[in-house]
Amino acid sequence: MTALVFVDTNVLLYAIDTRDRARQQQAAEWMSTLWRTRSGRTGVQVLNEFFVNATRHLRPGLPADEAWQQVLALMSWVPQPVDVQTLTGGRELQARYRLSWWDSLIVAAARQQGCSLLLTEDLQPRAVYAGVTVCDPFADDARELPAQYGPLVESPAPRRRGRPRRPAQLVARPADPGSQPC
Repeated sequence: MTALVFVDTNVLLYAIDTRDRARQQQAAEWMSTLWRTRSGRTGVQVLNEFFVNATRHLRPGLPADEAWQQVLALMSWVPQPVDVQTLTGGRELQARYRLSWWDSLIVAAARQQGCSLLLTEDLQPRAVYAGVTVCDPFADDARELPAQYGPLVESPAPRRRGRPRRPAQLVARPADPGSQPC
């Protein structure tokens, strides 16, 4: 079975960046394979980063309407929103693996979508974070690698030892002396 592959911003940008033809070709091959096999996934965070970088930082940049058309096309991959579950998962991954905040959110989004592979050049190739394996889009072959991985199977969370921790108490603000209790 072909693995689901979460695509990071840098792959989307290289696919349209004409300054590095070799990387552009490799990224375009990945994108073509993912569209053909219907195994591509991404997140809202990635689409935000893509739009900003494609229109403001890429030289030559894309016109906003053209970048938006690409974002709309990627909406068919049902991008993972940055919701409370993504934030919580990202924080756990950040603490466990000492990832940057933004990278931990990418891994959390990939995990939530059931992706076995994360296609990015921003993390250590072949590193595994909570069941998601990092794949270097410029070292790994788009035609071969996804077939080596199956869908992500969630392993049960490890049991914690000892007594449960008490939740942190919120600090109450002092009451306004002129206010009446409800």
